[in-house]
Amino acid sequence: MNGLIIHETPSSNLRTMVVAFAGWPDAAEAATRAIRYMVRKLPAKKIVEIDPEEYYDFTVNRPQTRINRKKERTIRWPCNEFYSFLPENNPDNGVLLYVGTEPNLKWRTFSETVLQVADMAGVELVISLGALLDAVPHTREVRITGRASNKELSEKAQWLGIQNSGYQGPTGIHSAFADACSKRQLPHANIWSHCPHYVQTSPNPIASYALLERLKNLIDFDLDMSELQLAGEAFQ
Repeated sequence: MNGLIIHETPSSNLRTMVVAFAGWPDAAEAATRAIRYMVRKLPAKKIVEIDPEEYYDFTVNRPQTRINRKKERTIRWPCNEFYSFLPENNPDNGVLLYVGTEPNLKWRTFSETVLQVADMAGVELVISLGALLDAVPHTREVRITGRASNKELSEKAQWLGIQNSGYQGPTGIHSAFADACSKRQLPHANIWSHCPHYVQTSPNPIASYALLERLKNLIDFDLDMSELQLAGEAFQ
């Protein structure tokens, strides 16, 4: 299965999938931190991983070495993890969360591998989170842009203040992944947070909060945001 490591077979009623990729499309770690916040607060359970061997140039995305409590040296490879959450009050409308690292190689194959897990989980809607550096001031509300694959999603996104993105130019894994979704006729949308280019501190909880606030309303999902809000106030 293209390097899938299955710890637990996904439930077949994880209707919505939310994804984020570390690296170029994750300025100030806003997108990946948003997913990890969801994983911790829900909480969600890790069910699947992707073996990184086929998809990364390890001289570019270098593994990290650590010494554990037993004084043993360990290696942490670029990770790609899937988590599941089934709300107790609505178990037929679960969420599949994916947080990973933008691959160096085989983007199309990688996208199909991610969507294999979505197929197993019964996913009907995919939302991608991203973040970019932009000439925006930190004193104003975070600018959020995005695109959706159908009219209904697009209209709801605009109603939530997600400005339609008309970007053209060099792109990241999000575009390859969105193309793979389109070929499967799987509804999808992406939400991007614009981070001030002059703020060097990372992570940026304000940008993560802005992403999750739009996401919650886009998919009608409940999430306690108080801790992230406090982190944002301290960040300012």
